[in-house]
Amino acid sequence: MTLLAAMICTAHSSRAADAPTPSTNAVTIEFLVTEALEKNPELKFYRAEIAAAKANRKTASKLSNPELSAQFGQKRAHDASRTLIGEGTAWAVSLNQTFEWPGRIGLRKSIANQDIEMAEMGLAKFQSALAGRMRELGYRHLSVLQKAAASREVADRFQTLLSILVQRDPGGLTPVLETRIIEANTLTYQRRASTVSIEAAETLLELNQLRGQPVQTKLEILAVQIELRPAEAIESLLQRARLNNFELRLRQSELEQQGFLVNLARNERYPAVTVGPYISGERAGDRERTVGVGISFPIPLWKANGNNIEVAELRRVQAEASLATAVREVERKVVSAALAYRVKLAEVDRWRPDSVGKFREAAELADRHYRLGAVPVATYVELQRQYLEAMEALLSTKQEALEVAQQIELLVGSALSPVPLP
Repeated sequence: MTLLAAMICTAHSSRAADAPTPSTNAVTIEFLVTEALEKNPELKFYRAEIAAAKANRKTASKLSNPELSAQFGQKRAHDASRTLIGEGTAWAVSLNQTFEWPGRIGLRKSIANQDIEMAEMGLAKFQSALAGRMRELGYRHLSVLQKAAASREVADRFQTLLSILVQRDPGGLTPVLETRIIEANTLTYQRRASTVSIEAAETLLELNQLRGQPVQTKLEILAVQIELRPAEAIESLLQRARLNNFELRLRQSELEQQGFLVNLARNERYPAVTVGPYISGERAGDRERTVGVGISFPIPLWKANGNNIEVAELRRVQAEASLATAVREVERKVVSAALAYRVKLAEVDRWRPDSVGKFREAAELADRHYRLGAVPVATYVELQRQYLEAMEALLSTKQEALEVAQQIELLVGSALSPVPLP
């Protein structure tokens, strides 16, 4: 079972409704994910890497081109007394093809196939990370908007109250001090609202950048209700990570490729043989023509390739060590993220569904009764602060849980698409 939080779109339920409308430019988070996976500028790099690897495979699976050679010259023939008996032209033409030792081209093709596989895994890993980042930013933006709205609500409440207090006759030290407390909190919460608004704008800038749009493109994300899925057994997560983790699959592919490189180094001890027909002729008194087949190979016949074999073997040992290290690192990250998710989930479960609403009602009630003189300023200020901090704590905890869930899913190689609640 995936750990990613399921979502309920409050305004749209069909795929066609995900697209932005001309009037509002409002979209769902999933629409942004799809757009990023199609238009992110960095995708071109990974696709070009795959294309280059496929081109290398075509080269690796081909024999070298045949070589045509020709010779032309002048010949003089003499008898035993050094008397010239004839002169004329001499020529020779040959067509040679080099044949690799059996198995060598297959090894090179296997190495090239591993390059393609690693390039495709690099693309898949980037797409998964990109989708996770888009969802994380989308959730964060919605969360920040709620924090900003609550901060402005509290700031406006203090500002309205301050406007009323400054019009009254202070009538003593206590009213003056209370006015200063209200004024100080007004400035504090106004600054708080501004800071959160800047954070919301920054998330939109990055969202636009990741989906290949101008950074200042206006965008409205449709609100969603977030429900966190139960935590999965750690051993189950570890098993999935060992099979599907992109980093481990990449290391495994590198190890397999290094094995092919070892075999190739051993194969290269044996020579390549060049074979081809030739024809030659000469005309110097008599006419002669020769037709035959030529063969050539390097001397000595067995190539001293021990150093290259040793280096390839050592590289394979390094690849094994790298894979073992990566396995331990991934396991550590999976366990750490799983434990963190459990903690965040337990923290969210301790919140009552109506907790934030109760704090808001208390803040509004304190505002009304403070104006009537029934609530002291300390209680009024504390309730406003508690309402805002409670909302921020709940939203931040949910956001952190979602981020950990995204991290887990990237580690275990699961699909990152959320499952809508029924």
